[in-house]
Amino acid sequence: MNKSKILGIALIVVGFVLAVYFGYNNYQENKQLKKDKAELSRKIEQLKQDIAKNNQIIAQREQEKAQDAMSIKQLQEQMKDALKNNQCANDFMPSNISDWMRNGKN
Repeated sequence: MNKSKILGIALIVVGFVLAVYFGYNNYQENKQLKKDKAELSRKIEQLKQDIAKNNQIIAQREQEKAQDAMSIKQLQEQMKDALKNNQCANDFMPSNISDWMRNGKN
C-alpha cells in the first residue's frame, strides 16, 4: 500500500471517530437540555400556581377591606344618627379638653 492510501484511510478513521464523538456529545447535550427544559417547565407551572393563589388571597383581602369600609361607614351613620338630637353632643368643647381626651393624658 502506498502512503497516500494509508493517509486516506487514516483520515477516514479519524473523521469517523470525530463524527461518533461529536454525535455522542450532541446526544448527551440534547438529553441534558430536555431534562433542564422539563425542570424549568415544572418550576414555571409552580410559579403560575403560586401567582394564582396569591391573586386569590389579594382579591379576598380587597373584598374584606371593602366590607370593613362599608361597616365603618354604617357605624358612623348610626353614631351620627344617635347623636343628632343629643344636646351634649352638640355643645362646644374647649380645645384643651378635647386634646386631653384624644391624647388620653391625665
